[in-house]
This record gives sequence, structure tokens and C-alpha cells, in this order.
Amino acid sequence: MVLGFDTATPATVVALLDPVTGAAAEARDDPDTDAARPQRPRHMAALLALIDGQMRELGVGWADIRRIAVGVGPGTFTGLRIGVATAQALARARDVELVGVSTLHSLALGAARDAAPGEDAALAVIDGRRREVFAAGWALADVADAQAAPVLTPRAVPVDALAATLAERGRTWVAAGDGSVAFATALTRSGARIPTDDSKRNQVSAIDHCRLALGLAPEPPDGVRPDYLRLPDAEINLGAT
Repeated sequence: MVLGFDTATPATVVALLDPVTGAAAEARDDPDTDAARPQRPRHMAALLALIDGQMRELGVGWADIRRIAVGVGPGTFTGLRIGVATAQALARARDVELVGVSTLHSLALGAARDAAPGEDAALAVIDGRRREVFAAGWALADVADAQAAPVLTPRAVPVDALAATLAERGRTWVAAGDGSVAFATALTRSGARIPTDDSKRNQVSAIDHCRLALGLAPEPPDGVRPDYLRLPDAEINLGAT
């Protein structure tokens, strides 16, 4: 079995995948970010509880887990630090293989399954706040290959800069992620098809983390590190003072 989880976005998501049968199950904790008083992410409290709950529900023990697939971002500094540190600790304590998976690649894999005729690339966009996004894109023909090179390399950029880059590439993009919805107007003008606000392809899937992890070589726990793509907000704010 492969255990996958991600804490790069406000959601905490956990999945188990049987690579032999393809059977998979997922559980998630999504704080209400649209409320009058938006809830804060609950990664610290939710992650281990979700892992334990999934394993109990499926009757899986640690002896059944051969690999952990952790999302390495990009995303929030605190969330990534919690997820990666937890993965490292579990891998050491349980003597389980560890693989770091790009959260953007996982989102793009989900987008690709919803591609329409004529679309040739999957775009993943995570809202990075400050009117910036984390974004990357893969050709539809290659996106399921965990080692495929992206056609749009992972980057942290202003929305307008991403829109301009997409228009220059001449591709027809199918997009996914909360950033694609937050900045739908600008990205649509650049030729990207944006999912509806409630589309499941906007959500990071830990099942897709598990699938991509099957095509990657395991690393020593200390070798798996968050991919922030930019400085933490605290350092950005310090530099602005």
C-alpha cells in the first residue's frame, strides 16, 4: 500500500492506494475559507488523525505500508513544514520508503482527466496570495509520467505575468486549482479553460500523489524537502520594512 498526504493548501488530505488492484480511498479536512470569519488550516490537528482514521477504516496496518508520498508544494510555509516533517518522522519510525511529490504535478494530473477535445496541456494554479500564484503545466500526453518535464516550469509569479506567458505558449490549457478559479478572468483570456468553483479538480488529491509516487525513486527522509518557490511571508514582510 502507498500512503499519500498533502498540506500545501488550506486542506489536509490523506489517501491510501493499493497499487496492485488500483483500489484507493481518500479523506480530507477542508476549513471554511469563505465564511465571514474564515477558518484557519487545521494541518497540525487533522493530519495524524486522518491517517489513523483511514488505516483503521480500511483495516490497514503499518506493516502493509511500503511507501509514503508527501506533497512538497509549493504552498503555505507552515503547512508544508508540518506535512514534510510528519512524513520524515513516519518514514524513519516505521522504516517506510519516502517520496516527495509536486503538489502542482498532482493537480495537473487531475486536470488532465477532465480535458476536452483539442486541449493539449494541463495547468495547475495554486493561489499564493498577494495577487501571486504558484503555477506549472504539463503536456497531456506526459502528465501521468511522474518524471516528465513540465512544459511550464513551476514558478511563483504575478497573475498577469502568468496570463501573458500562457498566451505566448500557443497551447490550449485545461486548468485546475484554487488559483485558477480566483483569477479565472485573466487566465481565461489567455486560453485556459477554468473549472467551476465547486469542481473537484480544484482540490488537491492525495490519491494522485500516490499514483505519481509509484514512478519516482524513494529518497532518504532528510532528502525530501518543501518546495516553497519563494520566501515565507514573514521574510517578505521583514524585507519590506
